[in-house]
Amino acid sequence: MLIRKPDAIQSSEITPERVWRARRDLILGAGVAAAGLGLPGWAGRAWAANAPVGEPAVLPGQASPLSVMDKQTSLSDITSYNNYYEFGLDKSDPAAHAGKLQTRPWTVSVEGEVGKPRTFDIEELLKLAPMEERVYRLRCVEGWSMVIPWVGYSLSALLKQVEPTANAKYVEFVTVVQRDNMPGVRAGVLDWPYVEGLRIDEAMHPLAMLVFGLYGKVLPNQNGAPLRLAVPWKYGFKSAKSLVKIRLVEKQPVSSWIKAAPQEYGFYANVNPAVPHPRWSQASERRIGEDGLFSPKRKTLPFNGYADQVAALYQGMDLKANY
Repeated sequence: MLIRKPDAIQSSEITPERVWRARRDLILGAGVAAAGLGLPGWAGRAWAANAPVGEPAVLPGQASPLSVMDKQTSLSDITSYNNYYEFGLDKSDPAAHAGKLQTRPWTVSVEGEVGKPRTFDIEELLKLAPMEERVYRLRCVEGWSMVIPWVGYSLSALLKQVEPTANAKYVEFVTVVQRDNMPGVRAGVLDWPYVEGLRIDEAMHPLAMLVFGLYGKVLPNQNGAPLRLAVPWKYGFKSAKSLVKIRLVEKQPVSSWIKAAPQEYGFYANVNPAVPHPRWSQASERRIGEDGLFSPKRKTLPFNGYADQVAALYQGMDLKANY
């Protein structure tokens, strides 16, 4: 039996109705309906055709003991098969359109329930802590996964700089909106800017990472340049891209997907094979680029395989209710 790649599945099977309807309208309006049919390899050629001139700057990091030993996903797949709805709703859209993203100058404000609120220039952030290369699993809610060698350091290194107060219970992340450079924000799929959040102890966990690069080079635009989150035990939508504001707050933030579809996207979003999405199972996944078109699905691991490190954060919680 032919096993379909994730992007060969009908969008209505894998995407909230609000999104796939907007996707259909956007594609029809643009006259590019065929774009949604490309497999990851074809999308890689789309990225090559739209890549900015010149090679990305080198950004090395020391090998980290926090890395997993899984086979890494190829750079071409990582940079051509993306969810970044600000640039479009198909997996190939970010690679095709993100070249217009302006990443300099860039600042990130860290504010709220902190003793020392501060705005950081991106160059300051690049020097704030030693860079590490951490090979992390990425599991997306649609059922596909990757293994990515991120370059960056623990988010806690930044948060400690601003001295969180006792009232800082959560951390809210706000991403950039560049309306002239991001065609997807005109689709009205979400209420922009994109907002995500973590509990403070999740944000301070060593695995929660500020990412500035991958495969030893500066982060490509379609992957969330110039800096993003990587929270490897949660579904991919929690790892917000192109950050411009971090707010420490007392009350749980209302994230973009909770606001758009609260019945489908929970605040915690821990990878959990025992809790299905309302319209599809989370018990298995397909790793992008693994053994071609006929690759079998693999079992999804609780907490994406990071249970030994993070399960204690949720001791006593009902992870079906707190999905």
